[in-house]
Amino acid sequence: METTRVSEGGSVLLSFEAENVRSFRDPVHLSLLATPLAEANVPRPVHWREGGGVLRVLPAACILGANASGKSNVLRIMDDMRSHVLHSFRSGDPKGGVPRQPFRLDPSSSSEPSRFEVDLVLNGIRHRYGFSVDDERVLEEWAFHFPRGKARLLFQRESDGSIDLGSVDRATGRAMVKLLRPNALYLSTAGVANHPELTPLYEWFGRNLRLAEASSRSRRWALTTEMLADPALHETVLAFLRVADLGVTQARVRELDPQVAERIRRAVRILAGTEDQPDKEDLEPRDFIELGVALSHKGLREDVEFDVGDESLGTLVWLGLAGPVINALTEGSVFLADELEASLHPNLVCHLVGLFQDPATNPRRAQLIFNSHETSLLGHSVADRTLGRDQVWFTEKLREGATRLYPLSDLNPRKGEAVGQRYLAGRYGATPIIAREEFADLAELISVGNAE
Repeated sequence: METTRVSEGGSVLLSFEAENVRSFRDPVHLSLLATPLAEANVPRPVHWREGGGVLRVLPAACILGANASGKSNVLRIMDDMRSHVLHSFRSGDPKGGVPRQPFRLDPSSSSEPSRFEVDLVLNGIRHRYGFSVDDERVLEEWAFHFPRGKARLLFQRESDGSIDLGSVDRATGRAMVKLLRPNALYLSTAGVANHPELTPLYEWFGRNLRLAEASSRSRRWALTTEMLADPALHETVLAFLRVADLGVTQARVRELDPQVAERIRRAVRILAGTEDQPDKEDLEPRDFIELGVALSHKGLREDVEFDVGDESLGTLVWLGLAGPVINALTEGSVFLADELEASLHPNLVCHLVGLFQDPATNPRRAQLIFNSHETSLLGHSVADRTLGRDQVWFTEKLREGATRLYPLSDLNPRKGEAVGQRYLAGRYGATPIIAREEFADLAELISVGNAE
């Protein structure tokens, strides 16, 4: 495969790892590095120089699997890591331990540590950062970077509390150690204190790994509203609404009550990770009607304006995606989307993924990691694939209830394989095992209930 673009700077996610978090008891690894299965008809990976070699990095990865198999948890553990980095020092209770969710179906896992690690390119230089925690404290934490392709220690925290500060700005590092708490990450502490060498890594988490799930939709609506009210971004958001064939011709934000405007700003800050989320959600979905957004639709004689409360669920879902997707494509960040196809037509889902796959709409090398049940993304032939064979991952629930994540590429699918059809037929696993006899029992119970 020829090199389409070689990048010297910028940032991109290479891989993510975790262990003993949520439904993952055993180590889980998600890679955004291209494999030899990358195909010419699917948009090619970005190429990054590293030392004497080149890394081929994918713009998107899709996770498929049965209901309750752990697809959403892959994204949530990435969001968990982001939350630890952004909030463990600033908002953590000094005596409150470490909030975490170890694997709960095996009692022994509760006493085992949870582990997280990312491998990324940051400002053109490869970095690896990770940590392990238990319920009480941070057990280990490490950060390396690779200028000229060779590993150099940024810092390493051991289980006894000692910290090797490496060779970068040791005086500032010693000052950070004095502020450090046992249940706060060193990176979180350094980021809040504006450590010159570590702040860029801390800020990467603030810009990246933002999760779009049902519970964050109201805050995403707030972001879209704020962008619509910005003259510099208004036309971009409007174009995003128009491409979905929703019938929208214009959008505007009415003059807002100062209190509502502040609620919008606060919701956006919470979404960005610069402000802590309250115990009770500050902006409920029904409050979107109060945000002052009005959408115009083409009528027989002239455009007709509707409040968002009159719009379909699909339109509201698309509005909730507009802000975060545009933000990711503009900043070149990693966007996480849970159940991307919810209330959206399959063609629209394919086009949304295509925004990240196409260098013309994604010049800053943003990345999309999402889960879905939409098999049309896999295609039934080489010609109609939205995703390449190395961009597809599966989750499967094991007998003991733990989740296993594995890539399609491990199964060596042929180039011309009808991936979508074979997945639905159960050839790759990760599909529900439906017991027909249990459906028969259910039908009998229903019929008995109706007879009574």
